[in-house]
This record gives sequence, C-alpha cells and structure tokens, in this order.
Amino acid sequence: MAQVETIRTWVERRMPELVATHRVPALSLAIGLGDETIEFATGILNRATGVEATTDAVFQIGSVTKVFTATLVMQLVDEGLLGLDQAVRDILPGFRVADADASARITVRQLLSHSSGFEGDVFVDTGAGDDNLERYVDILAGTPQLFAPGEMFSYNNAGFSTLGRLVEVLRGAPYDRVLRERLLDPLGLRHAAVDAEEAILHRTAVGHLRTAAGDIAPTTVWSMERSGSPAGSRLAMSARDLLGFGRLHLAGGVAADGSRLLSTASVEDMRRPQVRLPDIDQGVAWGLGWELFARDGRVFPGHDGNTIGQSACLRLLPEEGVAVAVLANGGDPHPVFAELVDDVLREVAGVGQKETPAASGPAPHDAGRFMGRYESSTAITTISRTDDGRLWLDRTPRGVVADLGDLPYRTELVSWRDDVLLPVDPEGGVRQPIAFLGDDGTGRAAHLHTGRADRRMDS
Repeated sequence: MAQVETIRTWVERRMPELVATHRVPALSLAIGLGDETIEFATGILNRATGVEATTDAVFQIGSVTKVFTATLVMQLVDEGLLGLDQAVRDILPGFRVADADASARITVRQLLSHSSGFEGDVFVDTGAGDDNLERYVDILAGTPQLFAPGEMFSYNNAGFSTLGRLVEVLRGAPYDRVLRERLLDPLGLRHAAVDAEEAILHRTAVGHLRTAAGDIAPTTVWSMERSGSPAGSRLAMSARDLLGFGRLHLAGGVAADGSRLLSTASVEDMRRPQVRLPDIDQGVAWGLGWELFARDGRVFPGHDGNTIGQSACLRLLPEEGVAVAVLANGGDPHPVFAELVDDVLREVAGVGQKETPAASGPAPHDAGRFMGRYESSTAITTISRTDDGRLWLDRTPRGVVADLGDLPYRTELVSWRDDVLLPVDPEGGVRQPIAFLGDDGTGRAAHLHTGRADRRMDS
C-alpha cells in the first residue's frame, strides 16, 4: 500500500524533528491502516535513568481510559443489565451530589457524555483497597452542581469514576479486574498495566514536568490515586496496544481473534453526538465516551489524555479503517500529535490541515462581560483589564494539580469569535480558546469554559 510507505517515510523523517523542537523526552506511536501497522519510538523514557524508548514501552494513556470505561458500560447495555437513560441511583442508591434534585435525575447517558452538570475534578485519594470507588462515590455528596443535568457539556472526571463503580456493582468485581478480564486480556494487550505494580514489569515511561526555571524534569509521582482509574489516573500501555483497542471499534466490536466484545449497535451509539461543545477549537460534540472531531465535512471519533507529565492521543477514521495512537512523556507534545494526525488525515482521507487559532485580534470591546473571578476545584482564574484597555487572564492552580506541579499561567486575551477569546501566549504549545457562557443576571458571563465550566464566583 503506497499510503503506508508514504506515511512511514514522513514519520521517520519528521517525528525526530518535532520531538526535539517541542522538547518531548520520549514518544511512541502506532498507526493502523487496514491490516498494516506503522510503529515508531524515539527518546528517553526517564531522564533520571537514561532508559531509551522502544515500541514496547508503556506510557500512561490518561483520559483515553474513559473510552475503555465507556466500552465496559456499553457491554452491560448489550447484556441488558443497564439502560443508558436509567438514573444512576437505580444502580447506586447512595449516589448523591450537593443538589438533591440533580442527584435523583442524573443518568448513565449524562455521565458518559459529560453533561451531568456537577463539578468534575474531584481528586480525592480514597485508598488503595478494592473499596476505593465505593468510598469515592460516597464523598461526592458535597460536590456542587454547576448547571442542570443535560443542560450543557463540562468535562467530568468524577462522573467516570462513578461509572467505574457502577461497573463494579453490576459485575461483582473491582474495576481493574473487570477491565482486564473484559477488555485487556480478550484483546491480547500484553503491554498494558493497570497500576505501577504491573507497569514495573515493562519498559515504562515516567512523566516529565516543566520546572519554574523552564527545565523538563522527571516527576516524583508516577500516578494519581486509584479512585481515578476509570477516568484515567493509572492505565498504561504501549502505542501498539492502544491501537489494538482502537481497532476493536473500527471492527464493529470484534477483536482480532474473531470474538465479539461489543455489539455493532453499541459501537455506533458511542459515536453518535449526545451534546454539543462550545466553540473552543476542540471537538464539535461528545458521544458516549468518544469526543467527536469535525474537519472538511467529516466527523470522526477520538480522545486525548493527560496525566502527571504524560499525554496520549487516539483518533479513528472508521470509513477508511484507520487508527492513530501516539504517546508522550512530557514537554509540549500536543503540537506533535496535531501534525501527525493532520498528515494521516491528509494522506488517507484528503482532509485539509486544521487551522491553528492565531492570536492577532483586538482587545474585546465589551470587556465587562468577561471580567471577574471564576473557580473550580483545580484553579482560580481572574479576568482583569489594565488601564490601557488590555484584558488579562491569571490562573492559579489549586488542590491536587498544584501539589503535582502545575504552574501559574498569565496571558493577554484578545477577541476571536463572539464570546470566545484567545490567549496571546500558548500554554503547553497550544492556544486554547476560552468561551464565556450564560448570564449571571447582570449581563456578565456565568461560566468560563475551556472544556470545563468554571463558575463565576464574584458578586
């Protein structure tokens, strides 16, 4: 296949340049084009030890784990053990958040599509025991409701931990065991690890974080708490194994050995739009687990992942039978991921390059709508205006992300599209548009949205 050799040549020529430019310590990728596979790895897995990356090396896949969790949930739907529009309380009677009405109404579908409306970044360590998710769901009782269930999208890690507990209850076994027995082992994923104890048996990547001095250094913490496992705090695997999972979805739920792990109907349902995203230069909608990206009239599923100094990207082109899996352990990997995906899309589907938002607009005219203080459990963000009329964003990490090394971020904001502003200075190599949504009753935005809806907290 000519496309295979063209892409392989591009990867071998271009990826080392991109990795060096964006200061990525190590990167591994696997591209599936029909039955053909391209693999590539480069760099150092841990700058403290000098271990080199190979295509067998395992990296944490972060939130790409959510698609695994969604697949486990859809297996339950296939077996008639669960309904997508069932209230979560039907299975977890003790489930509740701070809003009593929302607690009773939130459904499985809303958890899968990040539209349940409660604060999603609840990073609490509930221990390493098999009761960790049971205890985690119990501590959600004080979690604030940001908006009514189903009203809009806001990325929600806590919702996927709740789904993990739901899987445990209906399967009668801990989440990690169900994951291995229902997906990892049936798919033949031999370079996959559900925790550090398994990861140490492989050539394993360590995350690298940017220091205050601007250096890239290994993290001192390999993974986050076990209660975040269904959302993406621990699962690690090789790019080849992540590609193997992607191929399950390309094959309509059939594994490489011919066994059916998911119905074709559920595979298709997972790709069907459930809730639209704000205009923030990410996907256009979210399905049941999958983020849905649009380009040149095409919509295709994928998911990204970020954990402590590690990042992952998975994209599928179902019509062409193509999947791209790429993993990295620090630096600014997202521009690298984007260029790789662009090249594959162009070569196999004739899809044009994604436009990168350019920070060249004027200062916003109606700055008063945006100014103020917005909060979530992981950050405090202040939008202010200086005497010369320029608008500025200052974000201070809080909670566990601050403890793990996230740094403060300051940038000027300029106009982009209507109520969406653009940072002048990139973060992690990316200029993430910021949407301001709703009305607090005085004409000011009620939420600042970058994928998560942060509430206005100033009166």
